[in-house]
Amino acid sequence: MNSLRLSLPRMLVAFHDIAMVAATWLLLRWLAGLAGAPPAAALQQELLLACLVQAAVFWRVGLYRGLWRFASMPDLMNIASAALIGLLLIIPGLLLFGLLPDVPRRVLAPYPFLLILLLGSPRLLYRFGKDYSLSARHAQDAPRILVLGAGQAGELLLRHLRSHGAYQAVGLLDDRPGLKGAEVQGVPVLGSMDDLATVAKATAPNLLVIAMPSADAAQMQRVVSLCEDTGLPFRTVSRLADAIDWQADEIELREVAIEQLLGREPVKFDWELLRDNIGGRSVLITGAGGSIGSELARQCARAGVARLLLLERAELSLDLIASEIGRRFPELELQPILADCADTMAYREALASIDFVFHAAACKQVPMLEGQPREALRNNVLASAAVAAACREAGTADFVLISTDKAIEPVSVLGASKRWAEIVCQAVLAGSRTRLAIVRFGNVLDSAGSVVPLFRQQIAAGGPVTVTHPDVSRYFMTIPEACQLILQSATIASQPASVLALDMGRPVAIRELAEQMIRLAGKQPGRDVRIDYIGLRPGEKLHEVVFHPDERYQRTANPRVLRAEPRPVDAPAALRGLQRLRELLAAPQPDTECLAILSETVRDYRTSADKIVSLSARRKNRQQI
Repeated sequence: MNSLRLSLPRMLVAFHDIAMVAATWLLLRWLAGLAGAPPAAALQQELLLACLVQAAVFWRVGLYRGLWRFASMPDLMNIASAALIGLLLIIPGLLLFGLLPDVPRRVLAPYPFLLILLLGSPRLLYRFGKDYSLSARHAQDAPRILVLGAGQAGELLLRHLRSHGAYQAVGLLDDRPGLKGAEVQGVPVLGSMDDLATVAKATAPNLLVIAMPSADAAQMQRVVSLCEDTGLPFRTVSRLADAIDWQADEIELREVAIEQLLGREPVKFDWELLRDNIGGRSVLITGAGGSIGSELARQCARAGVARLLLLERAELSLDLIASEIGRRFPELELQPILADCADTMAYREALASIDFVFHAAACKQVPMLEGQPREALRNNVLASAAVAAACREAGTADFVLISTDKAIEPVSVLGASKRWAEIVCQAVLAGSRTRLAIVRFGNVLDSAGSVVPLFRQQIAAGGPVTVTHPDVSRYFMTIPEACQLILQSATIASQPASVLALDMGRPVAIRELAEQMIRLAGKQPGRDVRIDYIGLRPGEKLHEVVFHPDERYQRTANPRVLRAEPRPVDAPAALRGLQRLRELLAAPQPDTECLAILSETVRDYRTSADKIVSLSARRKNRQQI
């Protein structure tokens, strides 16, 4: 009984459509019959043939998968296709049964057009009636919104609003000349973006919605600034795909993401090249449960790898990412490995069939590692060397070491330990068939330990937002950009060893980042949320670079990806230093011993505060020159 109740609406729609086929044929036959009516038997045969053929075509093109409530252009295209295909099949049928000579061309020629009209009109009228009824019912209670952007995303947004009645659009703004006074989905374009303050006062919206998914960072900064000046809350449709893919009954508008205001365009990578290079291959990711490792796993699965090994020592993190990948990519051969990457016996056998190893496991928290040099050396240096040695022994084609811009002229334990990891990986893999790619990052937005989640938390608590120094700056990249760089590095690195980094534009002042995030939260810096300067923490610099002065970089086929040859290393000396480190960490040692061997091995490691200031001043002078 329940199945009958569910299928009844579609049965009624099918009956309606067949009735419209019959009505179309009879009407055209009647008009043509003014010059002489056909015999009743022939007309019945024609009508039966047309209805049977069209019914089969309607079912085949999927005409009954859609709902009249949401009838749109794709549904009209389906109707048009069904009418034309039906005519092309009816003509041979008439010929087969000897009926074609008696059917005038003035019946066949207009047949598909009249059928489209009779099938499409009821659907559209039904939808418009439902939309009007719903919008009238909700218009008084729905929040009023002013839409910024009258392009495709704005039109899709308005269409969705009209269907769901969650908001009432009072107008649009767009900078394109000549649009003022036009209407989009019945909503008027009231002016340009510069008119926002005036229009907002006149229309009294409750919310501003930015529908400009293709806007660059400069355009977004301008629009966000105009929105902030009104004092009204604002949201955005971040991508056109989001505008198309609304599933819920209530529309979900997002806050403007801080990465949309970084002052540079997102770096675009060649996905086809990536699929060609790693699609169908086997990949091992260490640190797979972290923010970088987990996104790397998602992108590898999306790129079509045949086999994916996830190595992680945190049980819950490994379970979460393995479950997600298994659910989203059930056809992928997935193997989670719960182990420390220094324990090579846990994955040595699996390495024999691995093509790419992405080593993302590391300790990364600068202030924490200043007081934990032993763990920094064990995890960042010894573990990296162990993975590299296992890759050499297994004959792995490509080993990608994820490093940091803090490894250049390091002043922190993190930076120095990552620089030592670069050195030992070069030494371990020297002369082997395994290619080494060292990928250096700037700060990764929203990764574990990034300032962005910290600032967001502090703003939500009402402040203060803590910034280390008024002049401190950092390069920023998004997590997807970071992972794409890692994956592309394996395809770009054609030499035995390469250093790769992203052209991240200009460094971002952390003070400006904090101020922008406060404004995005609908508050004013200084007035609603205070910013406190707490001084540089141990191991921090004012500014970072991604290449050492001795590393001469050049642009690759992707002009936003930079590549350099790593600085030469004394491999025997590096391996002897690695053995000394093993012996040192094999027994309890004071932190001073760990720092001493770190300073001795990484010659440009500098720790004192006065040297940090000196380094920053020297770099500023270098930039000015």
